[in-house]
Amino acid sequence: MPTGGKETRGGLRADGLRFGVVVSRFNSFITERLLAAAVESLHAAGATDDAVEIVRVPGSFEIPVAAKQLARTGRVDAIVCIGCILRGETTHYDYVCSESARGILLAQMDTGVPMIFCVLTCDTLEQAIDRAGLKGGNKGAEAGLAAVEMANLTRKLTGGRGTAGNRAGGAGRSGRRGKTRRGR
Repeated sequence: MPTGGKETRGGLRADGLRFGVVVSRFNSFITERLLAAAVESLHAAGATDDAVEIVRVPGSFEIPVAAKQLARTGRVDAIVCIGCILRGETTHYDYVCSESARGILLAQMDTGVPMIFCVLTCDTLEQAIDRAGLKGGNKGAEAGLAAVEMANLTRKLTGGRGTAGNRAGGAGRSGRRGKTRRGR
């Protein structure tokens, strides 16, 4: 329903945009399916092979630092973060889930580069398989499209500048390298 105000949306064409995909090797049976679907979605939206950079990390807990470092290069307009965490017999699952999510959120807030959360947090392997292409579609494909939409939206909100290239050399939004303004 229209609200009467100006509405801004991101488009679903990837022409001229660059993407990063940070993918966990842990539970690779699932993450490789998510990765394939995410890259396929990016290609279907118009991204070329050289516009997609894949970074592999050991597990979901390592995704945030790699995503933040990739964002700081200025080479990408959006990043898809892919992992799979399965509940075990200890509370380790809870810590990895919450801190991976928190880390990805903080990384995107610190850099201004949209990061799409495609870390499955499932109780069972069957649930993960369902979300990686069996019953529930493929969450990787949804994440790829969300990355395209958010990259386009960011370009619109920043007056066409986008994110790739804005921070060449890793400078932050203020242009100061390595300095933050926390606690002020």
